[in-house]
Amino acid sequence: MFRPVSADLDFVSLEESELTRWREQRVFERSLRQRDGAEPWVFYEGPPTANGKPGLHHVWARVYKDLFCRYWTMRGRYVARRAGWDTHGLPVEVQVEKQLGISGKRAIVEEVGVAEFTRLCRESVLTYVGEFERLTERIGYWTDMEHAYYTFTPEYVESVWWQLQQLFQRGLLYEDLKVVPYCPRCGTALSSHELGQPGVYTDETDESCYVRLPITEDGGRDLAGATHLGVWTTTPWTLLSNIAVAVNPDITYAVVDGTVVAADLVESVFGEGASVSGTFPGTTLLGVRYARPFDDVPVPTGTNAFYVVAADYVTTEDGTGLVHQSPAFGEIDRQVTRAHGMPTLNPVGPDGCFTDEVPWLVGRPVREANHDINDELERRGLLIRRFDYAHSLPHCWRCGTVLIYWGKPSWYIATSRFREELMSENQGVDWHPAHIRDGRFGEWLSNNVDWALSRDRFWGTPLPIWTCSKNHYVCVGSRAELSALAGRDLSDLDPHRPTIDDVVLTCPTCSEPARRVEPVIDAWFDSGAMPSAQVGYPQVEGSEAARQFPADLVVEAIDQTRGWFYSLLAVNTLVFGHSPYRHVLCLGHIVDENGKKMSKSQGNVIDPWDVLNSKGADALRWWMFSQGSPWTSTRASLGAIDASLRETLGTLWNTFSFFTTYASLNGFDPSDGDIPEWSRRPAIDRWILSRLEDVTERVTSSLEGYEPLAGTDALGEFIDDLSNWYVRRSRRRFWRTDPDAPAGDSLAAQATLLEVLQRVTLLLAPLCPFISETLFRELFAAGEEDSVHLADWPNVDVSRRDEGLEAQMSVARRLTSLGRAARAEAKVKVRQPLSRALIFVGPGEVRPPEGIVEEELNVDRLDFVSELSDVLSFELVPNFRSVGPKLGDTVKELRGALATLDPTHLAHEFELGRSVPVTLSTGLVPLEPGDVEIRVKGRGGYAVSRDGGEVVALDLALDDDLRRRGRLREVVRQVQDLRKSEGYDVADHVILVLDGVGDLEEDAELLAREVLADAITFGSGDGEGAVLELDGVEDARVWIRRV
Repeated sequence: MFRPVSADLDFVSLEESELTRWREQRVFERSLRQRDGAEPWVFYEGPPTANGKPGLHHVWARVYKDLFCRYWTMRGRYVARRAGWDTHGLPVEVQVEKQLGISGKRAIVEEVGVAEFTRLCRESVLTYVGEFERLTERIGYWTDMEHAYYTFTPEYVESVWWQLQQLFQRGLLYEDLKVVPYCPRCGTALSSHELGQPGVYTDETDESCYVRLPITEDGGRDLAGATHLGVWTTTPWTLLSNIAVAVNPDITYAVVDGTVVAADLVESVFGEGASVSGTFPGTTLLGVRYARPFDDVPVPTGTNAFYVVAADYVTTEDGTGLVHQSPAFGEIDRQVTRAHGMPTLNPVGPDGCFTDEVPWLVGRPVREANHDINDELERRGLLIRRFDYAHSLPHCWRCGTVLIYWGKPSWYIATSRFREELMSENQGVDWHPAHIRDGRFGEWLSNNVDWALSRDRFWGTPLPIWTCSKNHYVCVGSRAELSALAGRDLSDLDPHRPTIDDVVLTCPTCSEPARRVEPVIDAWFDSGAMPSAQVGYPQVEGSEAARQFPADLVVEAIDQTRGWFYSLLAVNTLVFGHSPYRHVLCLGHIVDENGKKMSKSQGNVIDPWDVLNSKGADALRWWMFSQGSPWTSTRASLGAIDASLRETLGTLWNTFSFFTTYASLNGFDPSDGDIPEWSRRPAIDRWILSRLEDVTERVTSSLEGYEPLAGTDALGEFIDDLSNWYVRRSRRRFWRTDPDAPAGDSLAAQATLLEVLQRVTLLLAPLCPFISETLFRELFAAGEEDSVHLADWPNVDVSRRDEGLEAQMSVARRLTSLGRAARAEAKVKVRQPLSRALIFVGPGEVRPPEGIVEEELNVDRLDFVSELSDVLSFELVPNFRSVGPKLGDTVKELRGALATLDPTHLAHEFELGRSVPVTLSTGLVPLEPGDVEIRVKGRGGYAVSRDGGEVVALDLALDDDLRRRGRLREVVRQVQDLRKSEGYDVADHVILVLDGVGDLEEDAELLAREVLADAITFGSGDGEGAVLELDGVEDARVWIRRV
């Protein structure tokens, strides 16, 4: 019934074979059909931008998505999952610019043309889709790539238009002139959540300055002889647009050398010992007029400007306590000066360079002009001092250019009006990790500002707003509406620039021609609209039924709290009134083995294909699931992935191979009526079956709770228990070599191991879909078309849990570990039998099952004792790393002081967590448990090992019988090694000749059973034979021949 399977496995070949079978038999599609009509479990795919080759971080997100989709499918839910591609926006445009060798909007328009540029953008986003699809399939991520959504398709764009129309009709989409973060290279504004992307803020150094502004009118106020206002700026280039100076009325100001600064900042501005001629409150300065530092930019006639105004935001944390106001380049400045009816002066163009309004700086990038501006201030006698200043500045998240804050008209979504609704919806979301809800994401929502939606670019969803000469606006929600307003059929129109720009509508208000406003929209709105847009809702027929809302789970990297997680919540809360997701799993970042960010320039990037072609997808998946919590940064290395493969999947495969080998050899039939019921099987079988129910419950609970690490930890630990405890202890039962074994014992072992392997296969299926598929076909006698991914998730049978037996076995394993440690310390091999072990486990503690510890430690008997003082002693050793900082020079006295204490008493007190006083030259000093290392030593011929309240003491005395039995076990071990090195099969019988092995003739029958020898002869054989290395025996040899 079972065929023997080799322990040698090529995981890569296995996976490629399974991929072929899945493809040919369309197993994914069948898994969907099988659950059709069941309760849905809704999943949204966060669309990646396929404008480059996928990396390891793409695998990271995709395998976690696949894990939960597979799990909930096995739980009987219908899990439709559709691939998606984010195809618009700056990432694509910047990539195409690089390919063309151009930079900036002017080059696009003049050298390429908008039509050709957008065509190339469409082409570019499709370039790497094939790469993503190939990787997606190879890692076993099942998603519908045949019907993937693309954000550039007309149906998707129309749905986005419709959602924008809902906002427009409710007055939530508006145009305003605000100061926005602006990329002068890309020529467009960016939104606040784009500035929240990782790596946007980095330190830059600019030449800052303290400046004197001459007072021209003081209104008769007593200013203590002040002649100038002192201001500080880290952006001297903004002084060209100065319109006012702001002070805080509650701050006290002082005059030094005729210049006004905040009293608290005199020393930082003028240095120690500066002489103050007078002080006054900030209210005294209000209305004081001054001369602006530069008068290049003309001021509208009748302007009321260049005087001191009040602003609560002014502080004395830095600067001078007087803040120069430049409303063209500061949003707070704009709000302050607008309240006083002051104009905005803007001598900087869309390219971030000075315009011809400032002839001596025309064409200069603003930050590059700082030095020359300070030179000019110094020439005019207005410079107090200049110095380099390092500050954190935002950079374009796509091209890396330092952003400026620049006043321009933009279109906004009034998300701040829904701040409370967004925060309320967020409270109902189950975040992993939980602290994200009220921390990183909750704080972001509480500081929400209106979404700067428009982008002055080319490749994106066009803003569907048309306006006429009379400033009437119409927002279009579909191509059908567009056709009606244009008076012609536009149902086949490509809704992108420049085609859409040529569509002229009839204004529904005044019948004048209306033309589209120029911008496209933030691509993050595209991705946030995907729950409805992926099915073309509401325009596409059937989209109402196809639209699944909300998602049960979304999974992406943690920086998407400023990206997709936010855009999803904002779009869908504003348009539909509800959060679009119930659970969110945030993933950390993958870094190199030294904790550094992976970068091609650093040469520390791991290509996922290098892993897949050498280790396989299951190894990569298991490593990703088991390395730590999903939201922690993960250090990647091929060595770590290889270790994961060997330690868990390799161990499981070896166990599987062991089972099939002996099931085939023994002709095991799972339907054999002589197999004992589980409750009548030996304790070791009932223990592993109890552990099986426990691990099933733990894996299930972890996946239900979106905390997969707990499940992989439990499963990995169980596989280790299965191989290194259950199978190792049960090996003889499979061999059927023990004539004293009870009837049915071998059947019980084989049935138990089969059942355990079958369950593990099911538990492993969503985690490692390839190896579990192969195991399923072999272990379940499945047909070629069957699949573990069509199977149901296993239920927990609580009747088989035996926590008492599990506790006993845990004690047995701990005592075994202690006993082996004692043997290692004494340098006595486990193969050497000993007469007894003394065991101390404390009164009332659980004792191990009979016979197990004896066999594991190879002792004739266990004696449980209540006192071990005769066979062990304690040694107290200072932990200098802990006590050194506390005791200082007196630490040298500690070793002598410890010698005066009762080590047994000290050990007892420390085990109870108590401190113990010790007398030093400085007096009584309390020692905490971590301050002293307690070492235990055996005495009187005993080897001792101790952990907490459990102690094992081995009697090391050997008599002739013990030595003979030890020699026998050595012979067995070395003959087995010889069989293996000669390439013998496990079932091959042999004939042995032994010489110089001492008095082992009486053990010949036992020896023959152990090594499958049909005959054993003692004496010299033909030829040299193989040398046996036995303690106390010289020139022992063995001759072996296969029967």
